[in-house]
Amino acid sequence: MKTTTRNLARGRLCVALALVAGLCLTSMAQGQTYTVLHNFSHGPDGGLPEGGLTMDAEGNLYGTAVAGGRTGGNCGPYGCGTVFKLSSSLVLTPIYLFQGGTDGSAPGPAILRPNGTLYGVTTIGGGNGCTGSGCGTVFSLTPPDCTSCVWKETVLYRFTGGIDGSGPGGSLTSDASGNLYGTTGAGGAHGYGVVYELSPFGGGWTESVLYSFTGGDDGRGPQAGVIFDQAGNLYGTTILGGSYSDGTVFRLTPSGSAWSETTLHSFQGSDGANPYGGVILDQSGNFYGPAAFVGPHGAGTVYELTQAGGAWSLTVPLPYAFSISPGQMPGEGPGPTLAMDAAGNLYGTTYSIGLHDFGTVFKLTRSNGSWTETDLYDFTGGSGDGGYPSPYANVILDSRGNVYGTAEEGGTYDWGVIFKITP
Repeated sequence: MKTTTRNLARGRLCVALALVAGLCLTSMAQGQTYTVLHNFSHGPDGGLPEGGLTMDAEGNLYGTAVAGGRTGGNCGPYGCGTVFKLSSSLVLTPIYLFQGGTDGSAPGPAILRPNGTLYGVTTIGGGNGCTGSGCGTVFSLTPPDCTSCVWKETVLYRFTGGIDGSGPGGSLTSDASGNLYGTTGAGGAHGYGVVYELSPFGGGWTESVLYSFTGGDDGRGPQAGVIFDQAGNLYGTTILGGSYSDGTVFRLTPSGSAWSETTLHSFQGSDGANPYGGVILDQSGNFYGPAAFVGPHGAGTVYELTQAGGAWSLTVPLPYAFSISPGQMPGEGPGPTLAMDAAGNLYGTTYSIGLHDFGTVFKLTRSNGSWTETDLYDFTGGSGDGGYPSPYANVILDSRGNVYGTAEEGGTYDWGVIFKITP
């Protein structure tokens, strides 16, 4: 394993941290088939696919890689990253290669709008007077209208590192009017990150800060995106801060032209700590998410938040608490935002625990009020399968129940893979 690769892959979390200063049954999956769909080479296809995947109606996959693409110049030896498309026939095409200038570098997750346009962020770059190489951007990629044409990249916003925020990293969310919502891990009025809105205006885009974290009970350093409920409230997480300094789940409620923040839960270690991933909402209005560290057995948790009488509370026992082997150093458990199927089962990844300590893909199944955890796959970290699923890279499901995701390292060239797990 390349130490430099590991350092680059984990750099976003390290920068963010510096800036923002009940037992369940476990079973092994039977009959699952794990397939590597693409081995990243650190060439034009990219390397270190940290941002996860999204899928269109035809079954094509889209994603980002924080390294590879262009190298040298502004991009250095590791590259500025790429946006790619993997067709349903398993042909990977680089859509865009970042240049490390005003267009940014090290892209985070991307979302696909119904019109086929991709929207995403770069965690650094963009210039705009920000210290160093830049504080990140929000960009769009418009699909070509002819077979031989290329995608059009447009920078929608360049962060300045001031009250507008710095270092966007999580997935964007859009509303019915086409406005985009996201978070930055730093910057803002207090330096601890913001929730922002980007709105089309006069042929361009304008940014509005909906909330600046203070670093106190409201949390600090959001790393994941936000989601809407049916009432128009926004929900998300911070990896630090809160009553016990282990992170929070928060709600933003629109009130006239402003938004008010409510901390729904402060993590205190015993229930997990440092939620990189955001929350998802089920049909009953309950929230689920991952907390990557600590917990009852030392390797993170999956939590559930329910509402009764206007108050939110953590479900006890937790849906699942991950374990580390006796004598091991504390491992990193579930990181990315979870996925949920139509039956209410939860899917996710762990970063550095499992049979081989290179991470897992897991499924949580609820039955009669309790949850059962199933390891769908345990990564070996080798050339055949990859390892270390990124704490920012979600898994996605297709209509047939297949699971798709990325591992940020390993594979043939040790620059990560795209994988598929077939039930």
